[in-house]
Amino acid sequence: MVSRVVTQLYDDCLRPSGLRVTQFSILAAVARLGEASLKQLEDELAIDQTTLTCSLTLLERDGVLERASHPDGRIKAMRLTSKGRRALEVARPLWAHAQGKVLRELGTKAWTDAQRQLTRLHHVAVKKRQLGREGRRVHSKGRRVVD
Repeated sequence: MVSRVVTQLYDDCLRPSGLRVTQFSILAAVARLGEASLKQLEDELAIDQTTLTCSLTLLERDGVLERASHPDGRIKAMRLTSKGRRALEVARPLWAHAQGKVLRELGTKAWTDAQRQLTRLHHVAVKKRQLGREGRRVHSKGRRVVD
């Protein structure tokens, strides 16, 4: 319930940019990484592959992301387009405004504590996702790989 309220606050502030907070997060991550594979984004954002793929498809359709060539053709890599860079430039101050609202409501100490706890949860989620991926790896004959 709290996450929905916070998401709505950010979405409301970001509305003039045409981005939702989830889309902003993806674009910001791609901008930070320069070019990002699906796996990198899953780990960076702690988001499941299905949700991420759906979001990337929409962002690609809207022309803010494009596929980047990768030496391993099986790897789906994405990068910002010029439209994506402009969208991010418009959205960043709007995101900062939302962040300011949250800080004013919570206070700096409470925000720092919450951020520390959320970072810890993020690391747990990434670790769990990595362990899940390792458990899904299988040999070509259909048997699981045991590390």
